[in-house]
Amino acid sequence: MLAVHLVSFFFSKLQEDPTKKVDRFLHAMRLHDDRLSDISKRFLAEMKKGLSAESTAAAAVKMLPTQVRSTPDGSEKGEFLALDLGGSNFKVLRVKVREDVGIKKGGVEMEEKTYPIPNELQAGKAAELFDHVSESLKDFLHEKNISPSNKHLLAFTFSFPCEHPSLDQGLSVSWGKNYRVRGLQGKDVVQALKEAIGRTGDMDVEVLAMVNDTVATMMTCGFDDQCCEVGLIIGTGTNVCYMEELRHIDLVEGDEGRMCVNTEWGGFGDDGALDDFITEFDRDVDAASLNPGQQTFEKMVSGMYLGELVRLVVLKMAKLGLLFDGRVSDALRTKGNITTADVAAMEENGLKNTKDILTRLHLSPSSDDCIAVQHVSTIVSFRSSNLVAAGLAAILTRIRQNRNLRGVKITVGVDGTLYKTHPQYPKRLHKVVRRLLPDCQVRFALSESGSSKGAALVAAVAQRLTSQRRRVDEALSLFRLNQQQLQLVKSRMREGLEAGLRGKGCTVKMLPSFVYHTPDGTENGNYLALDLGGTNFRAMLVRFKRHKSQLYHKIYTIPLEIMQGTGEELFDHLAQCVCDFLDYMGLKKACLPAGFTFSFPCEQSGINKGTLVSWTKGFKATDCVGQDVVFMLRDAIKRRNEFDLDIVALVNDTVGTMMSCAYEDPQCEIGMIAGMSHYLGEKSNVEADESKMCINTEWGGLGDDHSLDDIINPYDAEVDIHSVNQGKQRFEKMTGGMYLGEIVRQVLLDLTRRGLLFKGHVTEPLKTPGIFETKYLSQIESFSQVVKETVRVMAPQCDVTFLPSEEGSGKGAALIAAVVQSINNI
Repeated sequence: MLAVHLVSFFFSKLQEDPTKKVDRFLHAMRLHDDRLSDISKRFLAEMKKGLSAESTAAAAVKMLPTQVRSTPDGSEKGEFLALDLGGSNFKVLRVKVREDVGIKKGGVEMEEKTYPIPNELQAGKAAELFDHVSESLKDFLHEKNISPSNKHLLAFTFSFPCEHPSLDQGLSVSWGKNYRVRGLQGKDVVQALKEAIGRTGDMDVEVLAMVNDTVATMMTCGFDDQCCEVGLIIGTGTNVCYMEELRHIDLVEGDEGRMCVNTEWGGFGDDGALDDFITEFDRDVDAASLNPGQQTFEKMVSGMYLGELVRLVVLKMAKLGLLFDGRVSDALRTKGNITTADVAAMEENGLKNTKDILTRLHLSPSSDDCIAVQHVSTIVSFRSSNLVAAGLAAILTRIRQNRNLRGVKITVGVDGTLYKTHPQYPKRLHKVVRRLLPDCQVRFALSESGSSKGAALVAAVAQRLTSQRRRVDEALSLFRLNQQQLQLVKSRMREGLEAGLRGKGCTVKMLPSFVYHTPDGTENGNYLALDLGGTNFRAMLVRFKRHKSQLYHKIYTIPLEIMQGTGEELFDHLAQCVCDFLDYMGLKKACLPAGFTFSFPCEQSGINKGTLVSWTKGFKATDCVGQDVVFMLRDAIKRRNEFDLDIVALVNDTVGTMMSCAYEDPQCEIGMIAGMSHYLGEKSNVEADESKMCINTEWGGLGDDHSLDDIINPYDAEVDIHSVNQGKQRFEKMTGGMYLGEIVRQVLLDLTRRGLLFKGHVTEPLKTPGIFETKYLSQIESFSQVVKETVRVMAPQCDVTFLPSEEGSGKGAALIAAVVQSINNI
């Protein structure tokens, strides 16, 4: 009874506008912007799922890393063979990429030949398919008079899902496009090709790269437009790739730079994510396909299925009496009798083409029937472009979010028969994308030369990157020291230490610190610590009680004009900082014992007396070298006349570090900060009544006598030339934190000028000394494991423990003050 009422209802509508009739019948296919935005958000969530190591196995959108890490920059060159396998035909090409012509001026010359893939090979054994490919390659070489015995570099476009452990490996995931080749799933496609070439014989071929057609499309368009970072295929099948930040790709090691990801978005919806958008016609197409339940999104948008969707809609409407007076022909019932080309033709030239196509199907359409069927075609293809736009909007949103930008300027490279042959499809797609992403400047570039050219460009880019990497490695080899060189540095350092202990005038100063004891845990009371070692000055109050300590501090900046002004200005500034700190702590009236950490070479004549030998670290305040720095600080405090301090110890920062760590571990006998260390000498080496004294080696001066000239490289020399103490502290300039960032900047500047980095573009900031801070190195690389491993190798007989100083040399200065006061009170 319900069916009778429905038929009566539909017949009552026969006289109305045929397009409105279709609109009502296909209302589920009409997707407005709010629904498209919802789909876009769902796809964005699927992308994240596919990129995560925890969820990728269950992800419908596979997000496969391609190992393609760079788009073309115009400097690519070379001659390559290319294979393009992805449909009923495949191509063999010779591709020549001309050198030294640059983006938009360059040229790619191609010769090609198309070979058919028989149906039996599309459903046969993998070895048979690749033997056919290999034999066709040999035929191409013969026809083009290319010597097969010469070495040939080959790029392979393989338009099926693969996992890429490397650029020249591809593990087959699944087939599509009516291919059902046996014996390849999970195996290396490149290896299968190599084995086939071996069976064919008499060809010397090296496979440099294997890529998906979307990647090749992106590379093709990227050769002419450096903003192209997305590749889109809308043809018999559909897919998209884009450049993703490496830090978000869990399946690939490393977190710097970008890598192209093949989304395999045809599987979107396989897990039910699109169930509320799927119509009965989509379900019928899926049920009749070779892979039911798979490639849901592709079956809603790609050229392989649009004609069949239109046929099913027209068939259903005819059966319900909404078309052709209820008459249905056998031809209309036959799968595949309306193609996607028919859909495009019905939209392009309107009713004439529509009537011809329907007549071919043994139907007798009225004018209203033709209008209605044409409108069905429009709605089905419009839904396709809308769904593609929603997915693409998600891709572009992802790129924008990755780069933390409000908007983004980007080019999408596009290929595929549906995009190229359907007259209205591109306009609809472009319009909806721009409407969904009004803040983004999106340009669509048609891939004129196809994916074959792109595959060759991937190989050319890989070759360029390999060449660049080799040249970069050659430049960086200057920093790599072999065991023999390290042993020489070790022996020269030892000679310098011994010479410094014997007398004056040595580059390794070996300055006595007059610190004879490390802490024993009985230290008690309140002590001040003052720490000057760089662009900051730190004032601290340290309270010791029962082997525990509490520390309060404030940090004060030392302006450049103070660092490089007069000595009186510098020490007046320090006195002002101390005054502020004591006022802050409520201790201005107290005269507390204080340790003064002064991290510059001093020749001490006592625990609280030290003459400055030389400035380092960018300081060059006048009238200080040769003066007692403790006396200068006391004098500045007297001039201020607001407080008093009992400065009981002058401490180098490495001595302070050693003491701070010794408070936690009594076995600590060496303190090291970046490129400075301290050494415990024997009693005979110093005039003292104690058995041991801490020695400040000031090893930063090693090499000032040219003893390191054989390992000092041009970048070190450049840093030295522009330093405030040219020719001095050579070891420190190779190892110290003040200089490492500047060494890296010099390397980056040189490599960029040579065109090996940043596309040869030298920015003004890169030219600025000091712009690359050493802290960036710490964020990029870990300086501590290397130190530990090298010490282990260079001193295998020693069991060395590295103990980080959590509270720095300031606490150590306070401990020395406590130790000194304890001895003085005995």
